[in-house]
Amino acid sequence: MISVKKILLRTRRFLNTAERAWNNDEMEMQNRLGEPVRLERFGYKVFSQNDEDGIIEEIFNRIGVTDKRFVEFGVENGLESNGHFLLHKGWSGLWIEGSKKHCKTIQKLFRKPIEQKRLTAVNAFITAESINGIIAGWKGDAGGGIDLLSIDIDGNDYHIWNAIKCISPRVVIVEYNSKFPPTYEWVMPYNADYVRNYGILKGGSDCFGASLKSFEILGGKLGYQLVGTNLNGVNAFFVKKELAQNLFALPASAENMYNPPRHNIAYGSRHASSAYIG
Repeated sequence: MISVKKILLRTRRFLNTAERAWNNDEMEMQNRLGEPVRLERFGYKVFSQNDEDGIIEEIFNRIGVTDKRFVEFGVENGLESNGHFLLHKGWSGLWIEGSKKHCKTIQKLFRKPIEQKRLTAVNAFITAESINGIIAGWKGDAGGGIDLLSIDIDGNDYHIWNAIKCISPRVVIVEYNSKFPPTYEWVMPYNADYVRNYGILKGGSDCFGASLKSFEILGGKLGYQLVGTNLNGVNAFFVKKELAQNLFALPASAENMYNPPRHNIAYGSRHASSAYIG
């Protein structure tokens, strides 16, 4: 039987270790926020789930925009999507959502940009085999070049990005599995029917996507440079290599860009969005 004294000693050691880790993390955050070239300092939320709105704006401030078009999938009802604020700023795009219920809600909440033919919402379950056909059927798909692609389907994200050939986005946003450290390569095995389980402690299964290192390598093969991640370790941001040049932090590696899962960081915009008000 372990004595109370030993339990208290172990607890104290654990708390000391946790405090040191927290202090080190706080110092790293402060250092990154102090570097003008890093994207973390520019993040803010208008409608996006986290601080993607601000990071997206800063990326395009540096590389410029062309047609102001986006393709985004995994948007649910669209209110906390990465395309919501872009619609306010005159962009147009395609949303792909697997839930019929969410798509019906989108038709109601985003009626104005849909009627203006600036937004197309498609109800479809995305697979590596189907994604190019879905996007190619989008009426706005003229020439293949677009400004932004945003991927967040909590599963086959790596395989879907690798499969997309019908468009050539200048910027790509993809959710990475920040559970894995920046040196580790891991990719969820492809399963066309995969749907992530969200029942485990309400946080969902850890089997989704890929590690940041694996996304860095894939992006490099596809012609993209890793330019940053969310401060709370959710999304990775990529820019075409010829556009990125020296406009972003270097080296462009997972080791330099990685942010761990900081669940204590939550973003708010004071008043919750209930419909498109643009």
